[in-house]
Amino acid sequence: MRRYLITGLLIWVPLGITIWVLHAIVTTMDQSLLLLPQEWRPKALLGFDVPGLGVLLTVVIVFITGLVTANVLGQRIVEAWESILGRIPFVKSIYNSVKQVSDTLFSSSGQAFRKALLIEWPRPGMWTVAFLTGTPSGDVSRHLGDDYVSVYVPTTPNPTGGYFVMLPRTAVIELEMSVDEALKYIISMGVAPPGPTPVKQR
Repeated sequence: MRRYLITGLLIWVPLGITIWVLHAIVTTMDQSLLLLPQEWRPKALLGFDVPGLGVLLTVVIVFITGLVTANVLGQRIVEAWESILGRIPFVKSIYNSVKQVSDTLFSSSGQAFRKALLIEWPRPGMWTVAFLTGTPSGDVSRHLGDDYVSVYVPTTPNPTGGYFVMLPRTAVIELEMSVDEALKYIISMGVAPPGPTPVKQR
């Protein structure tokens, strides 16, 4: 009986969490319908709400935003908008920080989370999987030199929380596994290891 119970949990727990996450995303994106005039909303037109319609509206808004800002005029509008936000003390700090992170993560030329690493953490003799995020810059690089790399060490099972550290290049081992495989390995707490792949020392 215990075996059947565990088998059932292994089926329903991932499915339940997936449904919960998707429901949270769809519910959040459905809030974009509030941008429409009251008489244009599904409830006014059809007499009932249509779950998920806000997802379509959000995708359309994002697509149109990208289309408009891809040309010179759109870029000038964005620059003017950022200039306005840059004059607001508290908002400036938040916006600039978030924009820098998003540009690094979503830019096609960005190098964030492009490589999985093996490092000793949190002390010598203990190892964990981490991600290369770049190299130290600015005043930090003047103190550390060029032989250091910036590394993000995620926590388990929630990889969105973690630690940012700077390590010597010789202290990290670059893995051949993909970032997706490394994330699955971390989230599963090592239960779902990736296939055997060679590693190389940096």
